[in-house]
Amino acid sequence: MPSDTAKFTLRTDPELLKKFRYVAEYNARSANRELEVLMKRHVAKFEKEHGKINTEL
Repeated sequence: MPSDTAKFTLRTDPELLKKFRYVAEYNARSANRELEVLMKRHVAKFEKEHGKINTEL
């Protein structure tokens, strides 16, 4: 079944990833969901400071 979810590969330091997964588990989230939450917060902060981002260029 096709998915509307975009896929993204991340390369990072293994120790950082272990710590990130620890934080995600602490927050009762998967690492993927934790990253999505952080991305949404970051984009919202950016848009608050700089205006809405137009993704249809």
